[in-house]
Amino acid sequence: MGKMAAAMGSVATLATEPGEDAFRKLFRFYRQSRPGTADLGGVIDFSAAHAARSTGPGAHKVVRSQLNVSSVSDHDAYRAGLQPVSKWRAYGLQGYPGFIFIPNPFLPGYQWHWVKQCLKLYSRKPNVCNLDKHLVTEETQDLWEQSKEFLRYKEVNKRRPRSLLEKLRWVTLGYHYNWDSKKYSADHYTPFPSDLAFLSEQVAAACGFQGFRAEAGILNYYRLDSTLGIHVDRSELDHSKPLLSFSFGQSAIFLLGGLKRDEAPTPMFMHSGDIMVMSGFSRLLNHAVPRVLPSPEGESLPCCLETLLPADLPRDSVVEPCSVEDWQVCASYLKTARVNMTVRQVLAVGQDFPLEPMEENKRDVTTGFCHLDDETSQVKRARLNPDC
Repeated sequence: MGKMAAAMGSVATLATEPGEDAFRKLFRFYRQSRPGTADLGGVIDFSAAHAARSTGPGAHKVVRSQLNVSSVSDHDAYRAGLQPVSKWRAYGLQGYPGFIFIPNPFLPGYQWHWVKQCLKLYSRKPNVCNLDKHLVTEETQDLWEQSKEFLRYKEVNKRRPRSLLEKLRWVTLGYHYNWDSKKYSADHYTPFPSDLAFLSEQVAAACGFQGFRAEAGILNYYRLDSTLGIHVDRSELDHSKPLLSFSFGQSAIFLLGGLKRDEAPTPMFMHSGDIMVMSGFSRLLNHAVPRVLPSPEGESLPCCLETLLPADLPRDSVVEPCSVEDWQVCASYLKTARVNMTVRQVLAVGQDFPLEPMEENKRDVTTGFCHLDDETSQVKRARLNPDC
């Protein structure tokens, strides 16, 4: 309670800039926050044993959320690298109906599959990424192959230029989001990864959304100086289905606000393996990530990533083995980075995209994104924002 009061006091002393709303002020406060100080005293940590008892001003009272245990068999959970749903802990926040936070439900070592997929497989063509705007197709065909040796020996040569994987900021899957028009369309589509679709279906079913279809994904790749701007994910045509978010790597601060930006948001930590579900009323709320937090031990991995992926996997598992070499690359990357996967259902069952003028369909799907790599734009602060 004392830490929260101190944090709220620090926010109160921060001068409001002209035209700044309540969300933007708190975003700026946490972007400038100092880890290890009272600045983070008001941030909810769902991983802490006392999370369900958190109270106080701005805490919105953490409550336990009920999951649909019978909707996902233990075997299907295992196939996706998850613990049985009966062992998951799930929380919500009073004042945010439809928001569900699940602290790391992954089996030990299984996060590595999803990290490897984000870096090695999902970043390949024909998927779309931010680097497409600045490089020729041959250079972005396989970012992993061009970057793996740089990352494996990063500790030896710290003055080397950044690899292409380290310059990667976003990748889109399935229906590719058009950052310029802020729309999806039928003619910008590639097959959605089957393993990620299976993982998403199990999590959605456990949260009461049987029949969820993973149709679009946005992967964000955060460096320690990256932020995700304030936005609402409203481009999907069916808002009755949830938005799923999976976090891996370094921890971050997530801000969940209201329908309007003059409502002060609630801050919470996102740690490696954590899953967030935004549905119902919470599906269209403002949210943002103002800060990725460096490990207090320097360049190191979260403790939940110290276990390697087991070699003995179920025969029908969607999780694939991870070689020592691949693990070395992924581990080197994650020591100073965070990866987030968001998965959405775009269309309701039987729904089609509305007809668009031909000019709209021809717009470049890589434009309109407000982050450009420092080395190509001289922009000091990296911002990742689907609706900027």
